Amino acid sequence: MRPVFDIDALRAIVVGSELGSFARAAIQLGRSQSAVSMQLKRLEEQAGHPLFQRNGRGLVPTEAGDALLAYARRIVELHDEAAAALGNAATTASIRMGLPQDFFDDVMPEAIELFSRKRPGIHVEVRAGRNHALEDDVNAGRLDLAIAYFQPGRGKPGVLLSSLPMSWFGDASFTKSSVQKRDRIPLVLFDHPCLFRQAALNALDNKGIPWRLALTTPSLPGIWGAVQLGHGITVRTARRIPARIRDVSSELALPRLPSIELRMITRSDLSSAASELRVILESVVRKRTTVRNSRR
Repeated sequence: MRPVFDIDALRAIVVGSELGSFARAAIQLGRSQSAVSMQLKRLEEQAGHPLFQRNGRGLVPTEAGDALLAYARRIVELHDEAAAALGNAATTASIRMGLPQDFFDDVMPEAIELFSRKRPGIHVEVRAGRNHALEDDVNAGRLDLAIAYFQPGRGKPGVLLSSLPMSWFGDASFTKSSVQKRDRIPLVLFDHPCLFRQAALNALDNKGIPWRLALTTPSLPGIWGAVQLGHGITVRTARRIPARIRDVSSELALPRLPSIELRMITRSDLSSAASELRVILESVVRKRTTVRNSRR
């Protein structure tokens, strides 16, 4: 007889894989760890193959486990989508989307509003993340789709949405005369790894311009707050620049920076709802970046 996989057991292995721990999955799903272990054992009996193998303190999927996980994610998504369409609350996010922090104020609200009109009741989970983390999460199935920055070049993943120039930004205290009095240019940057940080340091080093890290942080609001208070200058694109911050590239005779690419990356097996969100998100991003570029 063909196996009939239990939806709760499939959900357990999906959540356990995403969280990297079946113990944490049990907590999130509101079950005991022994109950989740029994579900995993039952799935392995039905599949006729070991699905996970121990690696240190955790479990990693076998080849058969990877194959079942790919189907399990699709089954759980379709199950939750059907439940939501019938008016029942889905127990996990139907669509998981990742964005850089500087798209949370304009792109994310507009895209979600447009999507909710077409798909009312579908739960969307939105995560902020670094570029490398967003790409890894999509590849691992932890996110369905994401927008991320990439260095220009061929062979990059996903769909190119826009190419945005990078510039140096500071507050009114950073004038040519004030910078000339400093031994080193103070920088306010993301902590490592970061494409904007890499571009800034490479540009200054190539011109032999001395610099120092005045502040590093994983928070974009933290960067803008430090720049507004005059702690240093930073590198970003020209979209969504806060008040009292200006482009100081020409005034301070700072080295020219390259452009950075904005790309859409998605899983290959998107649900119909996730595919609709992808189209909406792509349209909103293209509109927002085009409008901003036209004002430069």
